[in-house]
This record gives sequence, C-alpha cells and structure tokens, in this order.
Amino acid sequence: MEGDCSRVSVDMESGPVYPSTTVTLVREKSTNAHRWRLSGALLAMALCVSAALFVTWHPKKQDHIEESDELQHMLRQLSGNRKAAIHLEGEYNANGEYKSSVEWTDEVGQGFSQGGLKLNNNEIVIPQTGLYFIYSQASFHVRCQADPKHPNGQEMVHLSNTVKRWSPSYGSEDNKEYLPLLNSVRTVCKRSPNSEATSEGKWYNAVYVGAVFSLERGDRLQADTENWLLPHLESGDGKNFFGVFAL
Repeated sequence: MEGDCSRVSVDMESGPVYPSTTVTLVREKSTNAHRWRLSGALLAMALCVSAALFVTWHPKKQDHIEESDELQHMLRQLSGNRKAAIHLEGEYNANGEYKSSVEWTDEVGQGFSQGGLKLNNNEIVIPQTGLYFIYSQASFHVRCQADPKHPNGQEMVHLSNTVKRWSPSYGSEDNKEYLPLLNSVRTVCKRSPNSEATSEGKWYNAVYVGAVFSLERGDRLQADTENWLLPHLESGDGKNFFGVFAL
C-alpha cells in the first residue's frame, strides 16, 4: 500500500502541470484584448478630433473666400465709378478751326477725360448737377508797349484769363449768352531800364484762375482770352490748360 502511494506521488511530481500553462494563455489573451480596446478608443478619439478640426476650419476657409470675393467686387465698383474729371491742353493756331480762341484737346500731353465730362465744340460739357472745381491757366510772352493813360507814360500790358459759363437755365439755346465765371488780370511792364527784359521788351507771365462752383447738367464752359493776346500765348506742354473735376 505504501508502495502504491509512493508511486502515485512520484508520478504527480514528475508529470506536466497543465493548469499553470492555461493561466498564462488566459492572461496573454486578456492583455491583447485590452490593447485592441485601447487602440480602438484612441482611433475613435483621433477621428473625433479630425472631424472637429474640419468643421472648425471649413467655415473659416469659406469666410476667407467670401471676404476675397467681396474685396474684388468693391475694387471693380471703384474702377467702374471713376470721378468725373477732364484736363485739356491748349495752344493758339492761327490757321486752325478756332481762330478766335485757344484750341483745346484732351489727347495731347497730360490731357484726358473721364466720368462723363467731355470736350465738345471746344467747350467742356457738364454731365450731372453738382459741385465742381474749375481751373485754367494761360501763359503769355509779350512785349511791353507805352500806355498814354498812365500818369508817367510807363509801358505796360494787361494780361487776362477768363472762364465763362452758359447754362440751360439762362434761356434758349438760340441766344447763348456766356457769363463770366472766373476772371484774373495781371499787369506787366518795365521795372528797370537796365534789365534784360526791358532791353528786349519781352515779358513772360502765367495767369491762373480756379474755384469751386455749383453747376447744372448741360452747362457749358469755355476759357476765353482776348483776341489781341492770342498770338502772344506760349506753346508747349503745361503752358496753357483748362480743366474741371467733380467733388
């Protein structure tokens, strides 16, 4: 009896212990499952964060696109709604169409026209009622002459520059009466008997006028120079000009 018990004890000790191996496998499976669950949770969290970022970024991108479109639209409006303005260069041409006035053009030198203001029949035509700044300059090269009306018989010449206006409110177009709008007169004469200008009898002077006026649609403006002064007008860019711009 004792021998049998002894054999059984030996067999148990020397045989494989299966329960220990089984526990190890169960633990490994449990660890892997935990890892998969953790990976799944992290993946789900990453997807949620990506979705949130996309939702947040997409409206910002859309707002940026809308702002860009609005800026382009505003720039197109500004370029399309240019201020009414015209600048004319002029000179006297004894053989030209306008023998009794300066001949104006918007196609020479710094001349231009935009916004409805235009040159027609050597006059500036006002397109809309409003406030306008009108300006003009005439440059002269004259020889002084004796004036018997002067107390000392001093030689002098009176230079003038005038801007005139005709308006439909004045009356019928059949009887166009132009009224002075701007006028300036300058007197030049000898100052010293030893001066070079006196010895040659030549004087250079520019007469400028400019001011703001309320004008009506259809008004016509002309720059007027006395006929006897026309041959004494200087020629060249920037010497004689006439212009208007809206305020």
